[in-house]
This record gives sequence, structure tokens and C-alpha cells, in this order.
Amino acid sequence: MIEVWSWPTPNGHKVHIALEELGLSYRVIPVNIGGGEQFRPEFLAITPNHRIPAIVDPDGPGGQKISLFESGAILIYLAEKAGQLIPAGPHQRYACLQWLMFQMGGVGPMFGQYNHFAAYAPEKLPYAIERYGNEVKRLHRVLEKHLGESEYLAGPDYSIADIATFPWLRNPDRRGIDLADYPAVRRWHDAIASRPAVVRGVAVLADRQRRGSITDTERENLFGARQFATR
Repeated sequence: MIEVWSWPTPNGHKVHIALEELGLSYRVIPVNIGGGEQFRPEFLAITPNHRIPAIVDPDGPGGQKISLFESGAILIYLAEKAGQLIPAGPHQRYACLQWLMFQMGGVGPMFGQYNHFAAYAPEKLPYAIERYGNEVKRLHRVLEKHLGESEYLAGPDYSIADIATFPWLRNPDRRGIDLADYPAVRRWHDAIASRPAVVRGVAVLADRQRRGSITDTERENLFGARQFATR
């Protein structure tokens, strides 16, 4: 059974959804990032980057245990382990990996920066909010153009590229986005949101989701000096 060290964030939900879609057996080990659990020795033994998610698969390649961090690497591993959700043909496979990297290098970091400056930064910086807000809109336009020509990101078939991107496009109002302005993205979003495995995936650890304003302790654990301490 695969161990999933995770928390209900977009990056965590990528792995939850993939496991549900692939039908792989797993158990979740919550890592409360607001509570500082990402700095515990047992988690750092799996991921020196102290970021969720991470997995441990006792039945890895050749039957040997493997641990992995970085959500994109985990998605590739899980898809190849199950032989699903990643195309076999080289052209389609590279298209899938291309859009997976688009999410890892663009959608995730830029949406995350907007979320930080718009919702969590102690001081509202108009320049940062405008900069990252414009980048969020630009990335939506990239997706809109592509999804106006393709059913899913990697072509006609649903893949880990879609699984990686979908959790970041949920709750668009939090980023000042109205999906009515991006009809192809909305069509894609709604099709994925209705998948039973996706519904189950985003429900994982939902009861642990933070409610209300961020506390000083959470702010320190998520954004403060603890992030930068030598370990």
C-alpha cells in the first residue's frame, strides 16, 4: 500500500486524484503544514525540500521500496506504475509531459504567488498583486486557446497533465477569475470536476482544510523564518 504524505492543497490533491483515478491502494499520512509538521524528521527523511506531497511505495520498481517527492514526478511514477493516464505513443507522451511541465513551472508557481500576495501577505502590495494577477489571466488565455482546439491538455484523452492542472483552477473567484470569460477552460474544468474519482480525490483530508483567517503560527510555519532554517 502506497503511503501518501499530504495535505489538502492543490499539489496534494493532484496525487489524491491520480490515486483514485488509477485505483491504486493507498493510505494518507496528514502533514499539517500550518502546524509545522513538514519540518518533522520523519517527513524530512522522505523529502529534504519539506514540501508536500511525498509518497513511499513499498512495492516500487523491481519490488524495491521507493520514496518520491515533487508532485509532477509522483504523477509520472504513478501513471507508469499503473500503465494508465500517460500516453504510450511518443508524440502524445511528450505532449502530456509538456503540459505537465507547464503546470509545474507556470500555473502552480504563478497562481501560488498571486494567492500569497492577494490573500496572505501581511502588507498589500499593489504591484505584486497586479503582476501576478496579470500572469494568472495570461495563463488562462494560454489554456483557453489550447482547449478551444483540444478536448484535454494532451489531446483527446484525459491524462496526468489534466490531473496536475485541475486543482489549481478550482475556486477561480479566489484569483479574480470568471470562467465565463474562458468558455473552453470552463468546459474542461466542469468535465473533470464531475468525474467520480476527482470528487473522491478532492474530498481527501477536506475535513482538515483551514477555515477562517490565517493565524500567526500558521503564517510563521508557511511563510516565516522556519522555511529558511538550515537543516
